[in-house]
Amino acid sequence: MIPKDPVMLLSYVNLKLRDFYGSLQSLCEDLDISEGEITQKLASIDYHYDKERNQFV
Repeated sequence: MIPKDPVMLLSYVNLKLRDFYGSLQSLCEDLDISEGEITQKLASIDYHYDKERNQFV
């Protein structure tokens, strides 16, 4: 289960990307969650995925 609050989700996803996954796509596939849902929620607080950094900035 991923956090519903966008700020908590940001922290959770960036931690997972930093420590366990090489891309947002691999994180979403492994956790069986929608990439679109994550990007939409984080866009609502003005964070967007940066492939080069492999994090939301």
